[in-house]
Amino acid sequence: MQESIYKIIKESSDNFNNISNDKNITLEIEKIIDLIVNAFLNDNKLLLCGNGGSASDAQHIAAELSGRFLKERKPLYAEALNVNTSFLTAVANDYGFEKTYARMIEASGKRGDILLALSTSGNSPNVLLAIQKANELGMKTIGLTGSDGGEMNGICNILIKIPSSNTARIQEAHILTGHIICQLVEEKMFD
Repeated sequence: MQESIYKIIKESSDNFNNISNDKNITLEIEKIIDLIVNAFLNDNKLLLCGNGGSASDAQHIAAELSGRFLKERKPLYAEALNVNTSFLTAVANDYGFEKTYARMIEASGKRGDILLALSTSGNSPNVLLAIQKANELGMKTIGLTGSDGGEMNGICNILIKIPSSNTARIQEAHILTGHIICQLVEEKMFD
């Protein structure tokens, strides 16, 4: 069992090393931070979405920004679209699960807002429709996905593809990316 534990830790560590050595990823993260700061400074909001573990990551990142991360500061408008279960189940029942996030974006998104969409495969139908609806409304779209990028390729303003095909490693890197964003957004806005 110790060997298995070591192997998993090593895979995760190697993944983080690959990310830290990929200048394209770090430059894209920097662009995301600037985009989010600019949106917040202009009274826009950040909406986030994903499924399963990615929904949890979306909720986690939204909470860090709307509550606080490391600094005592005013709250920022960041909201995970998966937290209203009554809305999700009603829309899924009436329109189909694939339309859940797009419908909420249609209700609350506007030009200048940002959608941060998480999908390890890049192929989640409800996430793809959310990105398409956000693009139609003039929102900026940011995608976090795995090495392939799936159907999210070409439809996001910024797409970070974690260099792994292992769902657990991708999700670990998504939350690392989210924490980097939260910390540096706070530093840029509140120092």
